Amino acid sequence: MENNVQVKASEKERQDYKKQSPQEEFQSILKEAVAVLGYSDEVFQFLKEPMRFLEINIPVRMDNGRTEVFRGYRAQHNDANGPTKGGIRFHPDVTADEVKALAGWMSLKCGVTGIPYGGAKGGIVCEPRSMSTGELERLSRGYVRAVSQIVGPTKDIPAPDMYTNSQIMAWMLDEYDHIREFDSPGFITGKPLALGGSQGRETATSKGVLYTLQTVCQLRGKKLKGLKVIVQGFGNVGGYLAYYLHELGAKVVGISDALGAIYDESGLDIPYLLSRRDSFGIVSGLFDDVLTNEELLQKECDVLVPAAIGGVITEDNADLLKCQLIIEAANGPTTKGALRKLSERGITVVPDILANSGGVVVSYFEWCQNNQGYYWTEETVEERLKEKMYASFLAVKETADQFGIDMKTAAYVEGIRKVAEASELRGWISL
Repeated sequence: MENNVQVKASEKERQDYKKQSPQEEFQSILKEAVAVLGYSDEVFQFLKEPMRFLEINIPVRMDNGRTEVFRGYRAQHNDANGPTKGGIRFHPDVTADEVKALAGWMSLKCGVTGIPYGGAKGGIVCEPRSMSTGELERLSRGYVRAVSQIVGPTKDIPAPDMYTNSQIMAWMLDEYDHIREFDSPGFITGKPLALGGSQGRETATSKGVLYTLQTVCQLRGKKLKGLKVIVQGFGNVGGYLAYYLHELGAKVVGISDALGAIYDESGLDIPYLLSRRDSFGIVSGLFDDVLTNEELLQKECDVLVPAAIGGVITEDNADLLKCQLIIEAANGPTTKGALRKLSERGITVVPDILANSGGVVVSYFEWCQNNQGYYWTEETVEERLKEKMYASFLAVKETADQFGIDMKTAAYVEGIRKVAEASELRGWISL
């Protein structure tokens, strides 16, 4: 690691990402997009909440012999276009409000990318970093038992999300197979390759963000090489993205994790940091003093990529950002109030439901391969992902230009159009 890394004191507290209500943010932009399309108010009323929402209690025998009860959720926003699809996150700050909003965003994400799914999301209120492997396995299996009646390869297909991974998906698949008494690899995506996973799934979200940035650079006549990029978040998405950017010649000048952040205007040694981070993406513990996540967001860069949690760019700090472009790799990192301020400053925000859709795109590829029993090469997966991301970006940009709106609202317009049309054809609503 180079010696000129800039550091400051940090309280090293877990970041509180519930400053804004995700559901209110989702509904606010949804209403604007419905108005842009000229749809009736019943479309907004129909789409503002999930069609189904399940709240569960999961008893888990802990290693000390005591039983602890965990609260869990599963939201299914809309299944007009096909079975619902969405990840399961393990996090101490998971709320019903957040899960509902994320399910809605997933519906729009599938609409933007033209995938025949509706949106879903799941979560468990827990602190996975303090749980043993055995406790995590029992929690994962308990979640599947609790939601088994409403999920399945033609109903609702889960996937990894924050603090969940391919091993957790493997446990969930095994539990579902035991309940249904037959092998069903299409029940869940993000699985290990040995259990029917897809090549390129683990890196799909990061690759999708990368392809989005490359598209922006291409359209603006700029080179990726030499761009100064800050990646807030160093887990699966942020870590892989930082590595790809580093390999392609961009300068990753800042990264962060849940405990703090580091910044070096000449570029960080990303391979070194990746080699030292733990299984939860924590690397800032290597340093005695670090920046806070808030301080990192305000550092100078060309491109800022929030790749961790929601609600980090707000009206309070939007005027303090020193970037030219924001690409949302996390879900809902920029509030509506912040978007207005950033637009006034001429800072382009490429929205989450477009930029981070690589994960659901390759999850769809995995589901297709499971259903066919025929598996693709990594090159084929990446080629088809790149085509999807490029086409989706151009469609959103065209909509933004057509209506004279920002890309965030344009992405909502594209996503809503697909969901609303399918719902009308089924006779559920009138546009």
